Amino acid sequence: MCRWFAYISPQEPCLLSDVLINPANAISKQCSEHYLPKLLPHGEEHDLDDSNDDLMKMRNSLLNMDGLGIAWYTKAAENYVKGLEGQRPALYKTQSPPISDFNFRNLCSNTETQCLFAHIRATSGSVVTQVNSHPFVFGRHVFMHNGAISDFSTIRRDMTDLLSFDAYCNVLGSTDSEHAAALYVTNLTNHGAKDTWEKAYPITEMVSAMNKTLVQIMELQRKHLGDKAAPNSLNFCATDGHKMVATRFRNHASQQPPSLYWSEFAGRTLNQKFPGNPDGADKVNESATKGTDEKIGKHTIIASEPTTYDEGEWHLINPNCILTVDEDGTEKEVPVEYDAEFNAVDPSHP
Repeated sequence: MCRWFAYISPQEPCLLSDVLINPANAISKQCSEHYLPKLLPHGEEHDLDDSNDDLMKMRNSLLNMDGLGIAWYTKAAENYVKGLEGQRPALYKTQSPPISDFNFRNLCSNTETQCLFAHIRATSGSVVTQVNSHPFVFGRHVFMHNGAISDFSTIRRDMTDLLSFDAYCNVLGSTDSEHAAALYVTNLTNHGAKDTWEKAYPITEMVSAMNKTLVQIMELQRKHLGDKAAPNSLNFCATDGHKMVATRFRNHASQQPPSLYWSEFAGRTLNQKFPGNPDGADKVNESATKGTDEKIGKHTIIASEPTTYDEGEWHLINPNCILTVDEDGTEKEVPVEYDAEFNAVDPSHP
């Protein structure tokens, strides 16, 4: 399945290459190799085939080679555009494998940001093209997804009817994920026009919009498919550059959603200015300019896979929960509110 990585901090920027390229398990290297503590066995004597979870093995046997996208927030535009205040997302998408993309590597080596989304794609059926790569941008809001909306072609028409006019017009590709992004923005802005996308909304309203989006998808599936509706994997993430909400969700009574972790510590290990190395305690960071007693600013990382060797730095988000990060960087996990009657039984969908 896809993989994504998100970083946000009220005060501490990260260098993109530190978090996306340099670590041994950076997202740019998760096209085929995976590290999933608390979900899969690891070590020299174990591999993916040792898992007794067939769904888990299926998800992690796929190659994520169908597109790369990153969005990072910058204040550059406010210095030139009248009436624009605060940071806005810049966007880069490519179909090239990240490890061999010269432009991607150069951009990451020379860009810092306090809010970052990165995504590598494994298509669930839609065409491989740049516009179908995540993340998706709606004004100051950015959205990405790992998983799949089951039977999307069946509910797509009705789903578009729920979108505001401007959100519908902003859908440039054909993926289930971009339609979910447009539905989230429609809910967040209460069907507002394009100018409402420039507004920042309270974290409670972001959570409400995300929860509503999940429920609407399941309602449409139940309407068209009844008891035959298959389970969805909906690991969504959305940000306005200052706050973030992320879901780890699968509407099934027993099956795990796709992997999703968060950390309030890993940013220090990843930041080359500080002592430590993401690839092992025995490795020396010769680039460090800070002392061992110096602290890094508050930050949060949310990612499909941990990108540092230390499992203790990472928390696995509970199934069917929303992780929130407010403007002060405070993290909170809340359950998704939905009717258990939407839990499906078909185990064959991703």
